[in-house]
Amino acid sequence: MKTVSAEVSFKVEFYDVDSMFVVYHGNYAKYFEKARWALFETIDYTYEDMKRDGCAFPVTSMSAKFIKPLRFGDRARVRAVLEEYENCLKIAFEIFNAETNEVTTKGKTTQMAFDMFKGESVFVCPPHLVEKVKAFLARLPDE
Repeated sequence: MKTVSAEVSFKVEFYDVDSMFVVYHGNYAKYFEKARWALFETIDYTYEDMKRDGCAFPVTSMSAKFIKPLRFGDRARVRAVLEEYENCLKIAFEIFNAETNEVTTKGKTTQMAFDMFKGESVFVCPPHLVEKVKAFLARLPDE
């Protein structure tokens, strides 16, 4: 099955860790966001597109399973996979220690489309976003 995915890599910085030099759990939302934005860049759907569409995508649910810690100085790699894009955005995440390739964290987010003009949730994603995803998937080679 064809999927839209993206990855980002970065070094765990001092400001992301607690007094034990382990990544503070609240920072995983930021790591998910880095990969989510890379996913949007992959399909060429920008914040300007969102603004033109009059749409925002607030997170309505987020889960994380912490398997192994990331520590100060580790290289991290975050992979985001788009699982749903027509009615809402559902994205699955895996965070790896880039040096060992071990999975450290798994997570998921759900985001609903929010009409910025009307000030209310909508239960379908903007047609422009759906078209971008479908166009990207059509360019992928058959598996």
